[in-house]
Amino acid sequence: MTETVLLQNGRFYSDLPTTSQLQAMLIQDGRIHSLGAEENLDPNLRRNSRRIDLQGQTVWPGLTDSHLHLAYLSDRLAAVDCETDSLAECLRRVQKAAQNLSKDAWVIGYGWNHNVWQPARYGTAQELDAVCGGHPVVLYAKSLHASWVNSAGMRLAGLTDASVDPPGGKLLRNTDGTLSGILLENAMALIDQVIPPLKGTRLQGLLKQTQQHLLSLGITCVHDFDSLECFEALEALEANGEFYLRVSKNLPSVHLEEIAQCEYKSGVGSKHLRFGALKFFADGALGPQSAAMLNSYEGSTSRGLLQMDADAVFEQGLRAAELGWPLAIHAIGDAAVRAVLDGFERLRSYEYMHQLPHLSHRIEHAQLIAPEDLPRFRALNIIASVQPIHATSDMEMAEKYWGLRSANAYAYASLQRQGAVLIAGSDAPVESANPFWGLHAAVTRQRSNGEPGPDGWHPEQRLSLSEALAAYTLNPARACGLGNFYGKIAPGNPADLIVLPCDPFSIHPSELWQIQPEITLIDGQIVFQR
Repeated sequence: MTETVLLQNGRFYSDLPTTSQLQAMLIQDGRIHSLGAEENLDPNLRRNSRRIDLQGQTVWPGLTDSHLHLAYLSDRLAAVDCETDSLAECLRRVQKAAQNLSKDAWVIGYGWNHNVWQPARYGTAQELDAVCGGHPVVLYAKSLHASWVNSAGMRLAGLTDASVDPPGGKLLRNTDGTLSGILLENAMALIDQVIPPLKGTRLQGLLKQTQQHLLSLGITCVHDFDSLECFEALEALEANGEFYLRVSKNLPSVHLEEIAQCEYKSGVGSKHLRFGALKFFADGALGPQSAAMLNSYEGSTSRGLLQMDADAVFEQGLRAAELGWPLAIHAIGDAAVRAVLDGFERLRSYEYMHQLPHLSHRIEHAQLIAPEDLPRFRALNIIASVQPIHATSDMEMAEKYWGLRSANAYAYASLQRQGAVLIAGSDAPVESANPFWGLHAAVTRQRSNGEPGPDGWHPEQRLSLSEALAAYTLNPARACGLGNFYGKIAPGNPADLIVLPCDPFSIHPSELWQIQPEITLIDGQIVFQR
C-alpha cells in the first residue's frame, strides 16, 4: 500500500474552471480519495498523510499528447537540431556534430524545412559531403516525410543514379538525372533500413531521458506511434520500475502479422502500457506537396500522392477488426481525408451488419477537410486526432500551396461545432511536445511572438480553453478506452496531476505558451519537480 498524500491550499480544476476557493485533496493508494475543504476530509487519513502545501497554485489533470513518436523523439533529442533559418547554418551544425563521432558512425539530424530557407530550395548530397568528414548522413525533414542523405549514405543503401522510385515514394534528381540526395515518402525506407536500428538498452536509456523531458512539460500520458521495438523497450523499462508515463501504444501497420501471431489485443496491457490502434498512411505531407488533394496545389498540376484509397481502408479495417484493433490513419489532404472517411463508412456498415464492436477509429492530422466532409466525423463516430501547433507552424505554407482552401485547414472549431471528438497532440518530434504551446495555438491561432496578428490565423477556428483542454485530457482517455477513468480530477481516478504556477483561465490567452508546470505527479507520486 502506498502512502496517503494530502495536497493543501490548491485550486483544483474539475469540470469547471478553477475558482478563488482554496481546497485540499487526499490521495490514497495512488488514486484521488476525496476533494474539498480540508476540514471536511477524512480526519484519520489527514492525520497520517504526507502533506504538500501548494500555496495557492493551480492543479490540473495530467495532460495527454495524443500523437507523438517516442523513439523518434528520443533520437531527436540526442541528434543534430536541423531546424534552422538557413541552409548554411544547418550544414554548420552537421559539420560540428561529425567532428565528435567515432569512425563509421552516422550523422543523424531532424527538423530541416527548406521552405523557410532563402532561397527556398532543397539541400544536396554534395553539400553534405563537403562537411561530413566522410561519415554517412541522414537528415529528416521537419514533416518526417522527406530525408536528405549524402553520397556515403546512398552508397550504403545501394542507391545509384539508375535506381528507380519505390511504390509510394520518390527519389529526387538533379537536372542531369543524378540523385540529388532528397528522398520523399516511402523512398525514405531505402536509407532507414541500413541505419543501425535504435533498440535495446540504448533505446531504453534514451526513452528514460525523454520521459523526464515529457514529465517536465506536464505530460503524464502519450499515444505513441513508433515501432514494436519501442514497445519492447518500454515493456523492459516498466518491468524494472523505471517508466511512469502511461502509454497507449499504437503500432505501424507493418507489424500486422506479428500482432496476429503474438495475439496482442488493443486495449490490453499493464497499468502503464497498453495497446491502441494500427497506424496506416493515406497520403504524405503539406511541405513536400505529397498530401493528396481533391484539386491541384496552387501554381502546380500536382495533386500529391494518395497511398490508401477507400477500398484499402475497408480491406485493412476488416483484417484489423478480426484482431480487435481499430485503425488510426494518417490523412492530411482533403482527398485523403475523404477517401478514409469513405472507407470508414463502409467499415461501420460492416461492423453494424455483423454485430462487431464499434471500434475507436481515428484520422490522424486531418489538416484540410472539404466542408461537406466535416459532419461525417460525428456521423461515423471517427475521432479527429489533431495537432494545434501545426496550424501556426504551417500557416504560410498552407496559404502558399492551398490558397483560399486554407480557410478549411486545421478547422478545429468547425469540427467541434459539427460534434466531432477532438484529441490533441504534437506529432513530436515534428513539433515541440510542449502541450502549453499546443493549447496556446488552439486558443489563439498565434505563434508565441504574436504572428500573424492579434486575432490569429483564421480566428474563426479558435477553440475555447475548456474545449482545448478537453482535447488534451478527457477526450484522449475516452479515445483509448479509459472512459472517465483518466484525464479528469474526480474521486477514484488515478492521481495523475500537474501543479501550475498560475490559473490558465485567469491569464490572457497570449501568455499560455509560457506556463511551466512546477510539479508532476503520477499515481500520487512526485515524478518531476522544478
